[in-house]
Amino acid sequence: DCKIVLIIMSRKDLCALGSKRESLNTNPLLIRAETGKIRRRCFTLPPTDFTYGINTECKDGGTAEAISRWNFHKPSRTVNRKEPERDFIALNKTALRMGLTSAQDHTQFRATHDIRRKEVSRKTLHSAPTFHPDMVFGISTRPSTPIYDLLENRYQEEWLQQMREEEERNKKETTEKNYRLGKVYETRASLMRRYSEPVDPGPLWKMKRFSKIPAHLQTFRSEKARAVSFHHHASDATSRTGMFGHGIYQAAKC
Repeated sequence: DCKIVLIIMSRKDLCALGSKRESLNTNPLLIRAETGKIRRRCFTLPPTDFTYGINTECKDGGTAEAISRWNFHKPSRTVNRKEPERDFIALNKTALRMGLTSAQDHTQFRATHDIRRKEVSRKTLHSAPTFHPDMVFGISTRPSTPIYDLLENRYQEEWLQQMREEEERNKKETTEKNYRLGKVYETRASLMRRYSEPVDPGPLWKMKRFSKIPAHLQTFRSEKARAVSFHHHASDATSRTGMFGHGIYQAAKC
């Protein structure tokens, strides 16, 4: 019995019990996949000897027909002329000349009047220009470079000379420009703005009760010696440290 069941299950025509419906062969969702094969798409195809495509009728008679007559295109005599469009600009101008200003009047005017655009005439084809039989077309070739100038590096020397002249010209223009920018002409107004009247330095601060008492200590022998001493101190303070130039000498700065 087991052998009979296996034989029955292995046969394709006995996989389904009862009568098969047409949907079993046309619905790909109901078709069982075969081992080692792709799933069928359930399309009804023509037989194997069927040829696909469209049958073309060959009207070529071969070399004899080609020599005897030549088929050329015959233009159609009937020309479908398209009706020109309405000229709304001309309609609006005509309506305004007649005194129509409202939209309703314009609508009624367009319903009773019709103006079409003028057909644009085709431009006549220009005849081909005629040339002299000895006319030569193209671009003239460049004359050959002299070999002696190449061997003597003449073109290099000319280029270097041009670069030197251009460099000198740029340098001169830059100098003149800087001179013009740096030179400022003084006017009376600019001089008066920078001028300030000299002001005598005010006396050192003292307490009121000591303001009228003269100094009791004088370290300089005379006013001349005092001025000479302060002059030497001002010239020597540039190389000393400290705010007032009273410190030690500082090393020279490079």
